Amino acid sequence: MNRKYMALALAAVLALPAAAARADSQPSPRIIVTGEGEASVAPDLALLSLSVMREAKTAREALDANNDAMAAVIAAMKSAGVADRDLQTAGIQIQPRYNYTNKPDGSQDAELVAYQVINTLSVRVRDIAKTGEILDKAVSLGVNQGGGITFTNEKPEAVITEARKLAVTDAIAKAKVLAEAAGVKVGKVLEITDQSYAPPPMPMQAKSFDRAAGAAPVEAGENAYRVQVNVTFELKN
Repeated sequence: MNRKYMALALAAVLALPAAAARADSQPSPRIIVTGEGEASVAPDLALLSLSVMREAKTAREALDANNDAMAAVIAAMKSAGVADRDLQTAGIQIQPRYNYTNKPDGSQDAELVAYQVINTLSVRVRDIAKTGEILDKAVSLGVNQGGGITFTNEKPEAVITEARKLAVTDAIAKAKVLAEAAGVKVGKVLEITDQSYAPPPMPMQAKSFDRAAGAAPVEAGENAYRVQVNVTFELKN
């Protein structure tokens, strides 16, 4: 064999491992599918936002009146079984209130009428059945502004786990349908990415409370927790 043929043969032998390496480095056919799962559970926690507003000629008088009313509200919360750790002051606002009158030149005169003090209390109610009763007590003792109820779950991990399982099952079913339509088969799972998300608990808002309305009817309903997962599957012929 002459040198030319020997060189060609050697080059061919050396090229075989490189070609095999390139073939191994090529990614296998794959498909990425998004699965969705949802699981629901009854809430076990109610979050209340209760505000007391008092108004007087001076800031001191308004604050004193507000303090008395809020102290009565807090005492009522505790007597209803709400623990100290479930009561938290969310904010206190002290602000003047003015009356404005228009002048002929287009400007306005501002007359200080009173001072308003607003004290907002956040309350966690662990016995949801008492939510309406607690609202009624709060209003009768001085809560007269704002207001909001949010139903949530203290430990939603179990229901979120169930939603994750349903999301993976959904992804597998979608992958099989798509692969069958393409004339291939689903292989092993290559990657799973959790895109979990749970919507915030649904709040119920009210602009003001009517002291003559009586106990508020409250329906907690269910909280739905949704999860998305992205699953990458290998495809086989």
